[in-house]
Amino acid sequence: MFKKILVAVDKSDITEYVFESSISLAKVLNAKVMLLHVLSPLDEGYPTPVYPGPDSMYPSMHEEAIRSYAKQWENFEREGFNLLKSLADRATAAGVVTDFNQNAGDPGRTICDIARTWNADLIVVGRRGRSGLSEMILGSVSNYVLHHAPCSVLTVQGPLSAETPVKASETVGTA
Repeated sequence: MFKKILVAVDKSDITEYVFESSISLAKVLNAKVMLLHVLSPLDEGYPTPVYPGPDSMYPSMHEEAIRSYAKQWENFEREGFNLLKSLADRATAAGVVTDFNQNAGDPGRTICDIARTWNADLIVVGRRGRSGLSEMILGSVSNYVLHHAPCSVLTVQGPLSAETPVKASETVGTA
């Protein structure tokens, strides 16, 4: 059935749910897992290059700005790598054969491209629940993956926030 599971992770709160769901499924199916983190300009903490041009009045400011940006980018990459390494170590300790990969780019496209290249049978991706204007402006990675993936896709919904209204039919044990 599913022997190669690609798991898209990021630094959001939903990653833990995505990871736990993926590892549970991989254990039951005796599947390999590849954890994927995509460095995206939409991520919190993404370094924004703001620096004076090389022909400004102060050329040394240009060089310093480039060094500063390079250091910010290195830290940003390291944070993603550390997240992946930590999750991979946990998966391996749980008995799941695990690889990990980090790429920069558009998350939806990158997830689909890696799934195609790695011959994934299943992609597991989180769903933040964006809709309406925020989905139109920020996009929806899970929606893109659902429509462009070369294989099956499992979307994992995180916990409902306190602001999310609960329908009467969804309450349990209340009178």
